[in-house]
Amino acid sequence: MERRYQLFNEKAFSLDKQGKREYYRDILSQLCAKHYEGCPEYKRFIDAIGFDYEAKPDIEDYPFIPVRMFKELELLSVPKEQVVKIMTSSGTTGQQVSKIFLDKITSVNQSKILMKITTDMLGGQRFPMLVIDSKNVIKDRKMFSARGAGILGFSMLGRDTTYALDENMKLDIETIKAFLEKHKGETILMFGFTFIIWEHFYKELLKQGETLDISKGILLHGGGFKKLIEEAVDNETYKEKLRQVCGVERVCNYYGMVEQTGSIYMECECGRLHTSNFSDIIIRNPRDFSVCKSGEQGLIQLVSTLPDSYPGYSILSEDIGELIGEDDCPCKRYGKTFKIIGRIKKAEVRGCSDTYEKR
Repeated sequence: MERRYQLFNEKAFSLDKQGKREYYRDILSQLCAKHYEGCPEYKRFIDAIGFDYEAKPDIEDYPFIPVRMFKELELLSVPKEQVVKIMTSSGTTGQQVSKIFLDKITSVNQSKILMKITTDMLGGQRFPMLVIDSKNVIKDRKMFSARGAGILGFSMLGRDTTYALDENMKLDIETIKAFLEKHKGETILMFGFTFIIWEHFYKELLKQGETLDISKGILLHGGGFKKLIEEAVDNETYKEKLRQVCGVERVCNYYGMVEQTGSIYMECECGRLHTSNFSDIIIRNPRDFSVCKSGEQGLIQLVSTLPDSYPGYSILSEDIGELIGEDDCPCKRYGKTFKIIGRIKKAEVRGCSDTYEKR
């Protein structure tokens, strides 16, 4: 497995198309073998479809697990006593949630790669951090939701972490103002989930007639725009509205899910979501699962080199996306670039922020 970790010391977006294809041919074969041997359910799946991972096929030929299977089954490839953390997807009341079992190796690698990707996009400096959420979300460190995991993961990028919402999810304007005064003149890193920022930060500032000066800030958010579609809010509208209430110029979206924590897809300066050395996407036609070309919309298959403790290296999401290009982004980073269109019809509402229910 040594070659798999060689890239840990390189830049996050250093592999071009050919280099990545060759690297993944070895790495995915190793991962498939590991989960075949360690997870009985995955072994039955591979045997049933007759997949030969020892042949080291191309990335497009590897089988994928529908993301919903992590709600139906407890899939893990290590003994339960090695599990140090259990991640759960967000879900509305009554919905099943995914349960993702992490051992120490997987948990550490996810944190390392999350830092590598975000520092490439945002820079290596640790900024004063304002989390647009409540501290209550991160209470249980052994088992917590994607929201809590996101807050803890991204908190490593900041210092003097301060929460903008109180225990009742109410905007704590005095705490925010004191934080901004303390760090006046500094670059502020704000982090939160798309819908929560909109509902509890943007709308509350409007309601209270407050404006903040965070013009030197960076706002990092994820969780999607599914609930904001009803309000005709897309990515550009979102950025503009946030600028109006707090002056923030750089608003950076990211795409990811608890089933592949750490393998996030961040929006670059050019507004494109990027794959890194450690992750890839394939857009598949929902009718026959054939691979879509650039500009064609289809289901997003997510591939990650990080999952050791559970068979989540290749999963099929319920999201619709479109490939923009590969190795051709004006930001000069290698990798595929893509955009999110929405979700398949009749898919369960889910996501780090979009499933948040008001108390």
